[in-house]
Amino acid sequence: MRPGEKDVLLVVDVQNDFCPGGALAVPGGDEVVPVVNRLGERFQHVVMTQDWHPPGHASFASAHPGRQPFETIELAYGAQTLWPDHCVQETPGAGFHPRLHLPRAEMVVRKGFRRAIDSYSAFCENDRRTTTGLAGYLRERGFERVCLVGLATDFCVHYSALDARREGFAAVLVEDGCRAIDRDGSLAEAMRQMQAAGVERVTSAAISG
Repeated sequence: MRPGEKDVLLVVDVQNDFCPGGALAVPGGDEVVPVVNRLGERFQHVVMTQDWHPPGHASFASAHPGRQPFETIELAYGAQTLWPDHCVQETPGAGFHPRLHLPRAEMVVRKGFRRAIDSYSAFCENDRRTTTGLAGYLRERGFERVCLVGLATDFCVHYSALDARREGFAAVLVEDGCRAIDRDGSLAEAMRQMQAAGVERVTSAAISG
């Protein structure tokens, strides 16, 4: 595929805390950076997302005495996985990977900044009612296809891809531009759901400049 005016590259959460050495490191997370940078040169339009949690966020295990990271609890909007403190606002961990170079990025969508609601998707927070405004932005700009890269395949990329389809966009997962956490079969389930939703899967080699 050759990206055109109606295509946008959506770069999901390529942040220090999701890369090796970070608070919630995705295995091989930093390996996506050169792939994403190359793709950033092939797309005319790039949008980035940034996890941006306040201290004491409801998704942090540390906010729930006696709970441990990766346990699941019930919050007002349903089941919530508890995470180590990560991507806290204005900390180095919340910053983008230092080798990420995307001069064509036109917008950064910050998510997860509401203390009581976690946010995986670039389009909608985990209560499934609070939107980020991204869908409206993409529609107003005339985009029709969203190509997704970033971290992690089975969480924020996965939810973003499903919501892109739900909002009426074509969605393409660039597999070598993503890495997964893959706990308890989460990657296989994410792939199953994306396939069922009509998300196309390609490698970056299939995208020409």
